Amino acid sequence: MFWLIPMAPRGLLWLTLALAVYLTVIELREYRPPWRWWVWWISFVIITHFIGYLILRAVRAYHRFKHSRA
Repeated sequence: MFWLIPMAPRGLLWLTLALAVYLTVIELREYRPPWRWWVWWISFVIITHFIGYLILRAVRAYHRFKHSRA
């Protein structure tokens, strides 16, 4: 994916990817899914970068909303 954005410094892209993976791990530790979900979400975030992390946050918010109404 880094070759698609030639103007951005590569170090900044690696830093934001590491930050997205770190935030994903923090979110998953709170959620406590099975290990297969860990592998799936972390690989999804690595492939899609911050978009994958934002999708994870939306799924978690939906689950919280759904369980609070029950």
